Amino acid sequence: MRERDLVDVFMGAGPAVGLPPGGAAWRALERLTAAAREQDAALAAAWSAAGLTGSPESLHALAAALVGHTGDARLGEALRQWFHAHAGRGTAAGARHTNVLQGDTRVEGPSLQARDVHGGIHLHHAPPPRRPPTPRQLLPVPAHFTDRAEDLRTLDALRTAQPGRAPQIVVVSGPAGVGKTALVSRWLQAAAPEFPDGQLYADLRGHASAGPAHAAEALAGFLRALGAGSVPAAAQERTALWRSLTAGLRLTVMLDNAFSAAQVRALLPATPGTLVVVTSRYRLTGLVVDGAGFHRVGMLEPAAALELLARAVGGDRVERDSEAARQVVALCGRLPLALCLAAAQLASRPRRPVAALASALTRGRGPLDGLSVEGEAAVRTALDESYDALPARAARAYRAMALLPVRQYDAHLVAAACAVTPEEAEDLLDLLADVNLLEENEVDSYRFHDLVRLHAARRAESEETAEQREMTLRRFVDGCLATATSAEELLTPSHRTLPRSYAHPPAGPAPFGSADGGLAWLDGHRYDLMAAMRLAAGRGWDASTWQLADAMWPLFLRLRPYDLWVEAHETGLAAALRDGHRAGTARMLTSGGGGLCNAGRPDEAVQWFTDALGRAVEDGDERQQAQALHGLGQAHQLKDDPGRAEGFFARALALREAIGYGRGAALSRVCLGETATARGRPRQAVDHLSRAYDDLVAEGESYEASRALAHLGRATALAGDPDAGVRQLHRALEDFEASGSIHWQARTMEMLGLVAGERGDTAEARRWFTRSLALYTPVSPSDAARLRARLGELPGAGPS
Repeated sequence: MRERDLVDVFMGAGPAVGLPPGGAAWRALERLTAAAREQDAALAAAWSAAGLTGSPESLHALAAALVGHTGDARLGEALRQWFHAHAGRGTAAGARHTNVLQGDTRVEGPSLQARDVHGGIHLHHAPPPRRPPTPRQLLPVPAHFTDRAEDLRTLDALRTAQPGRAPQIVVVSGPAGVGKTALVSRWLQAAAPEFPDGQLYADLRGHASAGPAHAAEALAGFLRALGAGSVPAAAQERTALWRSLTAGLRLTVMLDNAFSAAQVRALLPATPGTLVVVTSRYRLTGLVVDGAGFHRVGMLEPAAALELLARAVGGDRVERDSEAARQVVALCGRLPLALCLAAAQLASRPRRPVAALASALTRGRGPLDGLSVEGEAAVRTALDESYDALPARAARAYRAMALLPVRQYDAHLVAAACAVTPEEAEDLLDLLADVNLLEENEVDSYRFHDLVRLHAARRAESEETAEQREMTLRRFVDGCLATATSAEELLTPSHRTLPRSYAHPPAGPAPFGSADGGLAWLDGHRYDLMAAMRLAAGRGWDASTWQLADAMWPLFLRLRPYDLWVEAHETGLAAALRDGHRAGTARMLTSGGGGLCNAGRPDEAVQWFTDALGRAVEDGDERQQAQALHGLGQAHQLKDDPGRAEGFFARALALREAIGYGRGAALSRVCLGETATARGRPRQAVDHLSRAYDDLVAEGESYEASRALAHLGRATALAGDPDAGVRQLHRALEDFEASGSIHWQARTMEMLGLVAGERGDTAEARRWFTRSLALYTPVSPSDAARLRARLGELPGAGPS
């Protein structure tokens, strides 16, 4: 491949040149990459996708594939710049052309004319896969942000000094409360237009009492924000998917409150178009090997500190008592956090003289125990002053919130922990935010600064009895359990069969009234629920522990966070065994076995399902026996043993029919149809799947019915009627597009590609496999690898 020719073509093409197949630039790229595409199946797939859709995403993916083939980052940067400048200008980039077929019939959109078209014409519109909104996760810049012009210029200079061959990394360090987060948020928001693909944010909790956040947790949040339908359980797979999703993107990543270079390194993307900014109390000089630039933030200059105080309190008031105001600034150590706390005290008591605050700060009570970062003595003194002025109910909420194992607070969680109504909790949160003891994270969500949280925890330790602290934690766990159970009842009512145990039954309704709202709440609070479960397990509240795992079932089933699914059920199983609750133990085994299957651990799943089956036989519970048998079938199916899988599914079907469990029987028939197809018996598969489809439609299970229909289409084609099979697959695909199921859209497209290949239509097979690969790539590395292999096996493809 001639790099100079490529760079000349793309950097000198001019803004008028589009990228349609047949256009000058496209022909140049086609000619220069012909040999490479014959040798590299991944590059060939990316080329096909770009030619079919011309979307910015497909063009960026093509650039990444070219870089991967050549190993030349300079070429990649040239291509990315060109694609970014020209996406949307030509046919393949989205220009609209109109072909007139006859009379008033028109086809609009990207098209390729193949001379004359004869016969009946059927046009189908395939909507593009749903994409999440561009992530904009940066924290809001505080209203009191002051000065820092020199810091901002330094950060700009660090970016300019770093080459573009790798992600740009900037480390911003400084003492607690100096305003690192505010500074970086301000800088990155100003740079947002340069990064059209979004802004990601993660709090790495470098100084949390529970320990720093695991990089895998932050990666999971990033992957979901970028549209990953499911997040791999294995850390290596997450890292690989993260690098695949960010290839060719231009985005910023803010890693706040980092603890170590190793913690940061696991979160670095691989694309030169990314800017990563890290904040930490430590300098993190270990990142120098990754090409990082470093900047340390100091205290505000005296004039800027005085301006901050004046903004928050009122300029006239500060001018009237300027000497006392300068004394307040000095006593606060020119630390922004301490100044904001002091200013909030003055703002909330407009008749209090500035001199009175200066006098109170002079009576400082010393630094926070165990901390030695400069400036924290001022924060302790200012926090004591703010806390002492709180009403009793607000002070109680302040202490209680610091006990909870969460990082963000909303009115519903605070209401449960403090035994108040959500309306009262909202008022308390607003009051604490008004005096700068809480930071507003987003709408109706708040967080503590690390030092403020530590202060609140120390106050709780000294002012609350052990019994009061225990009650707060138990109320929190009960609130999480009750709300998750409400979501479960809306989303999976057939699963909601086991009891719930509450020490303090929460009052009031859940913060949602629909199934969609329930799923959104579970999604947004997944880590709060896991924290509640870990807390309950550590305290010996065994019933609450396994019941929380059970109540989170809709989250695991619909959103498939495999790591949390497995952890929750491992923790829940141990708790149910300690609790001596046989039904709870059985549920943990079967639901957890499903998680192990989805996480790619079928051998362990077999052990769990076998244990569940033995217990169900002892209890004479036929429904649970059938569930365990069905699970054993799924595990052996994953182990590529369709013969054994078929035997287990058949036994599950017989039991489910005997006890009149229609929905379960239909699901077992779907699996029997799938195994019959795998074993080369398509007519038998058609019989199973046809009945399963009819029964699931009658049960109102539209999603499961669509799955049955997709398998039915595949089996019908293999049984000798490919036209009917393709029609069934298209109907299933339309259903999955309507429901937004990315995985099953990709799976159905793969089946359509298989049918096309079996009919000898290599071009059609390549088209479907390419579309399937485009959907699988951001959500499932293993499935994407299979599709790349299928593309490589097509006639005319080069070695993969």
